[in-house]
Amino acid sequence: MTREEADEALARLRDERDRISAGLLDLDAQPGRRMLDGAAMSGASAELQARVADRMARLWLLFDRYRQALSAAEELRERHARPKSPELAELTRLLDGRSVELEPEHVPLEKRGLLGGPGPERLTLEATVRRMTALYGEVAQDIAAVDAAWTALLPALETAESRHREAAALAAALEASTTEVNRLGREVAEAGHVVRSDPLSLMRKGGPDTSALTRLANGLGEVAARLEEALRLREGYAGRLDATESLVDEVRRAHEAALRAHAEALEKIASPGLSEPSDLAGALADRLAALRSLPSTGRWDELAERLSDLERAAADARARAQRDRELATGLLERREELRGRLAAYRVKAARLGLAEDAELLTIHERARELLWTSPCDLRAATVALSGYQQAVNSRAKGTDR
Repeated sequence: MTREEADEALARLRDERDRISAGLLDLDAQPGRRMLDGAAMSGASAELQARVADRMARLWLLFDRYRQALSAAEELRERHARPKSPELAELTRLLDGRSVELEPEHVPLEKRGLLGGPGPERLTLEATVRRMTALYGEVAQDIAAVDAAWTALLPALETAESRHREAAALAAALEASTTEVNRLGREVAEAGHVVRSDPLSLMRKGGPDTSALTRLANGLGEVAARLEEALRLREGYAGRLDATESLVDEVRRAHEAALRAHAEALEKIASPGLSEPSDLAGALADRLAALRSLPSTGRWDELAERLSDLERAAADARARAQRDRELATGLLERREELRGRLAAYRVKAARLGLAEDAELLTIHERARELLWTSPCDLRAATVALSGYQQAVNSRAKGTDR
């Protein structure tokens, strides 16, 4: 190399060294790398951990030897402001020759010869950078894989652990049974051990498998919700029980109204096709009475669940009784509607001067008889009314012509 070529190479290599140093420091500081360092891993994740540690050590060793060779060239150039041929030859060797020396890697005993293993390996600065680049890519890929697993799994685990703590605290506050909470807690602990020690075992084709953690979090969320409901019930038990008792009374009144409507429909409508309303109020009242003894046992979680079930059953029974009443009253309202339509068409016939039309009178009387006879045959009355409407409309057209 000429002096100018050596100075140009030194400037380029200094910049390269700084960029390599920054890249290695960034890689070492990467969150996945920091978590791997010193963690107690197992399975495939332990293999990756060992692989990353080995390659990082080799990377830093290569960079150290690279830096030593470059520093030797810098020191030589600083000592000789106007380097002559011997100095230029040495600069050429350091910058362009095999100036990076590596000790031979450990060789197993069965592969050694009688005279020992191979001698040291010598690389150029350029070849050293190529080797570091390859190792860097492999390490970055491994760290990215475990980091992707932890990025998805750790938040899911934290959610499950947080819900377990919440459920455990609620169970303790209620002095309720902790059997289910403890069982789910053990499952969370086991899942946590896997997530922290071997996250790669949970990797699938589509990415990290968080389904088990999600299932645990949902299960604990349901338990916590039940316990919260029990805690609220304990604090407002008397009012909640009174409200439920009022709801059962509403069911009883709705049933009585449905019975009255049903009886009236049977009396006034022929073949109404109605089932007799079911009396559910008595059974609901019995269930409510059975719940009154539970507070003395302190079984608030069971009481909350059973009271919620009773409230839902009572609301359903009230809605069912209301539907039964509406079906019965609907038939009676249908009869009133038909009566109104018959009267309206009678007025229309009179307005057209057809009040004394013998045929219309006969059809009208038939429809009127059906609608004002109890029980009323709604189907026959509807047919008769339709016939009367058609007859009136037909004559109205003739009058228009």
